[in-house]
Amino acid sequence: MRRDPEILERDRAALAGAARLRQRHVIERVHGGGSEGARLVVAGRELIDFCSNDYLGLARHPQVIAALAAAAADFGVGSGAAHLVSGHSAPHQALEEELAAFTGRERALLFSTGYMANLGVISSFAGRGETVLEDRLNHASLLDGARLSGARLLRYAHGDAAAAGRMLAQRDAVALLATDGVFSMDGDIAPLAELASLARRARAWLLVDDAHGLGVLGSGGRGTLAVAALDSTAVPLLVGTLGKAFGTFGAFVAGDADTIEYLLQHARTGIYTTALPPALAAATRVALRLAAAEPWRRERLGALIARFRVAAARAGLAPGPVATPIQPVIVGSDAEAVRLSAALRSAGFWVAAIRPPTVPQGRARLRITLSALHRESDVDALVAALAEAGVARGTEH
Repeated sequence: MRRDPEILERDRAALAGAARLRQRHVIERVHGGGSEGARLVVAGRELIDFCSNDYLGLARHPQVIAALAAAAADFGVGSGAAHLVSGHSAPHQALEEELAAFTGRERALLFSTGYMANLGVISSFAGRGETVLEDRLNHASLLDGARLSGARLLRYAHGDAAAAGRMLAQRDAVALLATDGVFSMDGDIAPLAELASLARRARAWLLVDDAHGLGVLGSGGRGTLAVAALDSTAVPLLVGTLGKAFGTFGAFVAGDADTIEYLLQHARTGIYTTALPPALAAATRVALRLAAAEPWRRERLGALIARFRVAAARAGLAPGPVATPIQPVIVGSDAEAVRLSAALRSAGFWVAAIRPPTVPQGRARLRITLSALHRESDVDALVAALAEAGVARGTEH
């Protein structure tokens, strides 16, 4: 782009005119846990938070906070270096071992963010002259990982394993097939068993980013692969994030020992960046234990999801197709999504308006997420506020 201030101003004006200008809001304080529920304070006003990914309510758990503080006292606030230099600490090593055990895999490798994990994995297993095949609605990090790898990116229709199969059959150089486990904007689940079968026949690596499934779905919260009964042979590359159900920050890749060692040697986004702070690794270890020891969190979350879906259906809001914590209300118009978000904020609810390019054209929505911290009365009040705000009956999903 040529350096010209007018270009920048025209871009801002165009985004504002299309109701797509993104704005940050300053969160002044966050409450949660006990009887407080999921609350945050914006511009001096307390709101019920319905767009956080803190699905199990662990981000403000006192034991997680205490572990963070204790490890910071021992190791400092930052790691000070990359893992392969001097940044790999005892909390990192212990967390990797525990994540491997949790996912039922031989090894796990930490990354600083989920975005960096996906970029590192895809660029390590695909490159120029090869093809990466992905679901059309994959997270941006998976799509960008393919683009930055130098491989050719092909996208199949959302959730359509048959379309993926046809595209695989037409290509000899498909190195990797990638999909979200739970799609972050729609809340539905990928057809993982079918995709695993296709990848095996094509001799392609299969990557599943289960950011929104781990901790929440399946036996013991082991995610969409547990739901589909798929092991590391069927899905050799499992990506998970720590900043959602586990309430902390960071990401990991889990697989067999040789696969993870290969990533350790080749994933540039792991080699050339500062390691996750040891205190965060220590906090995550506690969160992982709490998630396993307190199944009531998943049970409560499941009950709240069911409550929302029943209430939304009664109100004519057409809940999404799958009972996950992500329950979008698709309104179509960008301006209408912004209006509804503002109306809910006035009514005491924090619900983000999601617009293109995050979602396809004409599919703007309110992205509602539920947490074990919510009260039943919060869910009921949200549905009533949606109806009061004028969300059309029979909203399409």
